[in-house]
Amino acid sequence: MGNREMEELIPLVNRLQDAFSALGQSCLLELPQIAVVGGQSAGKSSVLENFVGRDFLPRGSGIVTRRPLVLQLVTSKAEYAEFLHCKGKKFTDFDEVRHEIEAETDRVTGMNKGISSIPINLRVYSPHVLNLTLIDLPGITKVPVGDQPPDIEYQIREMIMQFIMRENCLILAVTPANTDLANSDALKLAKEVDPQGLRTIGVITKLDLMDEGTDAREVLENKLLPLRRGYVGVVNRSQKDIDGKKDIKAAMLAERKFFLSHPAYRHIADRMGTPHLQKVLNQQLTNHIRDTLPNFRNKIQGQLLSIEHEVEAYRNFKPEDPTRKTKALLQMVQQFAVDFEKRIEGSGDQVDTLELSGGAKINRIFHERFPFEIVKMEFNEKELRREISYAIKNIHGIRTGLFTPDMAFEAIVKKQIVKLKGPSLKSVDLVIQELINTVKKCTKKLANFPRLCEETERIVANHIREREGKTKDQVLLLIDIQVSYINTNHEDFIGFANAQQRSSQVHKKNTVGNQGTNLPPSRQIVIRKGWLTISNIGIMKGGSKGYWFVLTAESLSWYKDDEEKEKKYMLPLDNLKVRDVEKSFMSSKHIFALFNTEQRNVYKDYRFLELACDSQEDVDSWKASLLRAGVYPDKSLGNNKTENDENGQAENFSMDPQLERQVETIRNLVDSYMSIINKCIRDLIPKTIMHLMINNVKDFINSELLAQLYSSEDQNTLMEESAEQAQRRDEMLRMYQALKEALVIIGDINTATTFTPAPPPVDDSWIQHSRRSPPPSPTTQRRPTLSAPLTRPASGRGPAPAIPSPGPHSGAPPVPFRPGPLPPFPSSSSSSSDWFGAPPQVPSRPTRAPPSVPRRPPPAVPGRPS
Repeated sequence: MGNREMEELIPLVNRLQDAFSALGQSCLLELPQIAVVGGQSAGKSSVLENFVGRDFLPRGSGIVTRRPLVLQLVTSKAEYAEFLHCKGKKFTDFDEVRHEIEAETDRVTGMNKGISSIPINLRVYSPHVLNLTLIDLPGITKVPVGDQPPDIEYQIREMIMQFIMRENCLILAVTPANTDLANSDALKLAKEVDPQGLRTIGVITKLDLMDEGTDAREVLENKLLPLRRGYVGVVNRSQKDIDGKKDIKAAMLAERKFFLSHPAYRHIADRMGTPHLQKVLNQQLTNHIRDTLPNFRNKIQGQLLSIEHEVEAYRNFKPEDPTRKTKALLQMVQQFAVDFEKRIEGSGDQVDTLELSGGAKINRIFHERFPFEIVKMEFNEKELRREISYAIKNIHGIRTGLFTPDMAFEAIVKKQIVKLKGPSLKSVDLVIQELINTVKKCTKKLANFPRLCEETERIVANHIREREGKTKDQVLLLIDIQVSYINTNHEDFIGFANAQQRSSQVHKKNTVGNQGTNLPPSRQIVIRKGWLTISNIGIMKGGSKGYWFVLTAESLSWYKDDEEKEKKYMLPLDNLKVRDVEKSFMSSKHIFALFNTEQRNVYKDYRFLELACDSQEDVDSWKASLLRAGVYPDKSLGNNKTENDENGQAENFSMDPQLERQVETIRNLVDSYMSIINKCIRDLIPKTIMHLMINNVKDFINSELLAQLYSSEDQNTLMEESAEQAQRRDEMLRMYQALKEALVIIGDINTATTFTPAPPPVDDSWIQHSRRSPPPSPTTQRRPTLSAPLTRPASGRGPAPAIPSPGPHSGAPPVPFRPGPLPPFPSSSSSSSDWFGAPPQVPSRPTRAPPSVPRRPPPAVPGRPS
């Protein structure tokens, strides 16, 4: 990939990032970071400066970079720099940037060579850069100096590792040419985090400072100590150049001249230098971008599909068009009516699986909450018996009655019927609350038009309140109708004869528990199943535990799990009652308890069985199910019990046998008649609420809501958009255009760039084993120059002399050794890399001494590359 290709890529990627920045979103196309790793004074900062094209980093000998520098390059029309620790201050003079880096480093680390892992964050804005992140890291050192800690090597290593271990970090492993490459700490660290060598590029610096007669040719050709992505040689500015204010452009020209003029590097000059290093990095960025594009394109297309329907409605939007407002108002009112009816009546489409709808909650009120409230207030055994005895005595007055007075029965029954008004009116209130909640949920779709939403809620809520009065009047009328005439000829009423027969039989003390008369025909019918937690038993054993409970008409059983294979216990329901338990401040569970009215243990050694649910609704539902099984709630409180004992204990328990039989007879009659009344009320109250309240509200919404909206306010006022809706519409349209533009840009990137496959793996095991057997470094091998004579070895059995590689600087062809053939001359079409890539083979033991080489080379052979 050339610089021209990169110049085409930069604006495309920046356009892509700008498209998302305009929407307040981060572009998912994250470009890699570039970290420069190496020893002290290896030239890391100079490599980074050359890449940026600006002279702004501190320079010197020893450890200069003592804190990580995170450099963010941002494409901008103006050129300036900003520090994170100097917010709002723009640096246009890059000499000031260098001084600020030095000052900020000294502020944290001190003046005496100390180091710190706290990074300096610098952002450079320029029209000549791509949005990248470059990281300048402290040089690797082993011996502490100044204020450096004893474990300086470990600290710097960990500091470097936290940056280069990221998968999207390219590693520039910088090694000076005048040191032993086999012991390069930079390459060892890179090998640890990048064992495949896909992210590591070797950089050889200070090629101009090598000893005379030595070079790093075989390293740069990637023949000796190879890396998968090879090495790039660079020549940085010397301290003399920096002091002389030599700019980076002039330094790059000097670098180019060095590689073209050096006899060892002339043939690979096109693959050396800072421009080529930029080219290699640019290709890595291009490959990364192209690898990211498929997933990026899929995400953009998914976003487009998700907003396309909404954008279609906005595309031809005309805010001031009156026909649009009229149409929108009609559609919204109709949709509100449909949504309300679906929530009440139920619907198979778009079923809510997270919470109960309004209709389902009203159903629970009708068939669980209302029956539970009726029975909860109806039975208070001691109080009822005391009232019956008072009624009988007051009717007889001064006389002693021989017969059970029917007037006592009517008085007690009427009093019990009147008590039904409370639960009946409470059920109306609960239904009203659910209707209002349902209206609020249905008006959420009108939130884009605040006035329309408010007016709709107000009109429907007012109508519900109007219907509330009529519904409650009808409910009270139903109760009063029942009070007005006590029908003792009802087919389900037991009559006096049966009541007296029951009272004359010997039976145990009558309890409210499971002695009810409304038990189902089959006591084995399963009433309810579900998970409950036994809380009080679990506390004894170190924690509550959940079981699968099965409730029938005669027992409550629990199992290990819902497969109902391993039964833990079966609890008979005889003489059981249910009571509420206060919720513990340490627990989120809601608890109710079962207990025995005869003061017996309910389960093993426990007087109470405390059962916990996740919500109060679950508690109420279980109580209603227990009610169906004949387990009634306990209403006896300590205060009531004391009051009963003080006021009427003597009368209740000092009744003569005749009065006791009369009380028992009236009690049986009341129980039988109230059973009929309860059945009737439980049937009529829901029907009344349904007819006068729910159905009426539905009809009102369908037929009269639109007319009342038109009469309440002007249509333009009702259909005035909220500021949030207008902003959302604009954002959606901008997002839609940005996403479409992003898809076009992705196509342009694919067209403008090419993918370069990674080089094949090389044997870089030398990095791992270099400490045990380091191969000889190329920088320590002296190569005789071509102008020096080759001396004959002292003995014929000695090693062969070094043979200079042919090159453009050589005036004569190489001298072959037998039996090796003379290498062919390169044709004009052959590249210099092919010519140098295949040197002639030299036998390890020549058959005869080589001829001497003349001191003065003959004239150049025609056709040989210059």
